[in-house]
Amino acid sequence: MSGGLLALLDDVAAIAKVAAASLDDVATQASQAGAKAAGIVIDDAAVTPRYVVGFAADRELPIIGKIALGSLRNKLLILLPGALALATFAPWAITPLLMAGGLFLCFEGYEKLHGLFAGHGPAVASEGTLATPDPDPRAVEDAKVAGAIRTDMILSAEIMAITLASVPAQSFAMQAIVLALVGIGITVVVYGAVALIVKADDLGVLMARGHLAVTRALGRGLVKGMPGLLKLLGLVGTAAMLWVGGGIIVHGAAGLGWPAPEHALHGVAAQVAAFLGVADGFTAWLVSAIGTGILGIALGAVVALAMSAIRGSKH
Repeated sequence: MSGGLLALLDDVAAIAKVAAASLDDVATQASQAGAKAAGIVIDDAAVTPRYVVGFAADRELPIIGKIALGSLRNKLLILLPGALALATFAPWAITPLLMAGGLFLCFEGYEKLHGLFAGHGPAVASEGTLATPDPDPRAVEDAKVAGAIRTDMILSAEIMAITLASVPAQSFAMQAIVLALVGIGITVVVYGAVALIVKADDLGVLMARGHLAVTRALGRGLVKGMPGLLKLLGLVGTAAMLWVGGGIIVHGAAGLGWPAPEHALHGVAAQVAAFLGVADGFTAWLVSAIGTGILGIALGAVVALAMSAIRGSKH
């Protein structure tokens, strides 16, 4: 009897070890896939705060909550099943679709960069919001939330595609779990960060009214620094879009049988790192990121010119 119990306990321990290893594998796969989507995550966090500009302070968090729920629906109810169906029935289409998304990121990054140097930003209407004010505050809020969720759909699709491409050899169940974990985790991180960014100025005002001189100084600094932080986030998001978009194109081209651009980029990065002889790994990564960013700008410019020509031909 005792021998049977010990054997049962051994079996339970073995199953527990397998389960623990599986969970660790899932966590590892999810974290790696999330890291690859970091550029899009940064851009998502940089873009979303603009959707609450102009609303009363007590409506900011509810609006962010609505957008976050819409983002979860996009990822879990639409994109996750679509990604799994694609992986099951048309895995050959994953790389071309991923490259198409990368090209879109290059275009978006180029448009933002062009707007920055041309002295104007993207039109609000192009983000899916109302071009003119609506007298009904609820209608304005609903329109902005809907526009934000539509924009999120594009960014979320790219995140899920990158995640799926990171686990091509995994089982159907593993792919589903990793996609779900990445989708939920990134949504929490992005919209949690957005909530903190949006409410930071309110916290600064509250601190500026405090009794301690240090608290008041920190509060005033927070209020004055938030516009600069938002601009910095926008710049980082733009750079990340170009870097990630260009990298997706280069890596996808290699996967489709044209590895020359990727090999050339890695060769240049390795040579620069060896020449400098300082922090070789970081230097190689930085040179590679700059190279893919420059490629992203060039590809984005080509897409912008093509779209401009198409629009011109229709008029």
